Amino acid sequence: MNEQQPSLAVSTVIFALRPDPVTGAATVWIPVVRRIREPYLGKWALPGGPLTMNESLASAASRTLEETTGLAPQFLEQLYAFGSVDRSPELRVVSIVYWALVQSVTADAVRDDENVTWLSTDDLPELAFDHNLIVDYALWRLRTKMEYSRIAQAFLGEDFTLAQLREVHEAVLQKPLDPANFRRMIEATKSIVATDRHVTGTRHRPARLYRYDTSLELADSGPLATHV
Repeated sequence: MNEQQPSLAVSTVIFALRPDPVTGAATVWIPVVRRIREPYLGKWALPGGPLTMNESLASAASRTLEETTGLAPQFLEQLYAFGSVDRSPELRVVSIVYWALVQSVTADAVRDDENVTWLSTDDLPELAFDHNLIVDYALWRLRTKMEYSRIAQAFLGEDFTLAQLREVHEAVLQKPLDPANFRRMIEATKSIVATDRHVTGTRHRPARLYRYDTSLELADSGPLATHV
């Protein structure tokens, strides 16, 4: 009987909107790091690492992110525990996975070299371990929350135009949305309020800026739920 104890690790899926290199349309991307040891030497993998004895799960997620990518999201949300017996070829590893969203300007600040890069979730290569499965699960969670939470705010910041909000929904849901129908749908939720400000410096009629109504009691605020 194998009496070796399982290893506990923490990984994080971070989503950001970045332009498609061909079409320029906003798509969902994730940062990945290159494996520098076996198993899966040279493969891309999600940022993560082992849990130490004296840190919380969220602290471990923040630490490993900072060490591998330089990212430091203010908020994280626990996604799921992945612990299939055969998910690692050398020993039993159980991974507690977190997820987060960052704005494009934050994503652009991440160092991008031979060991750290951003990949489009529309065309992911084969990642190490079961990380493709983890990304698929995180994407499913992201899409299901788009309809009833203010999760798009993490991509956009405090103020945004309706066109920018629609762009987020289109990128996450991977389908075009009719502008007029989208406006009616968003207005029907009563989750956003118009500000008295407009986008400046444009050649066309300046678009009004909106923000989420912070006075509402939202059932779920997405990745804004857990402060680290």
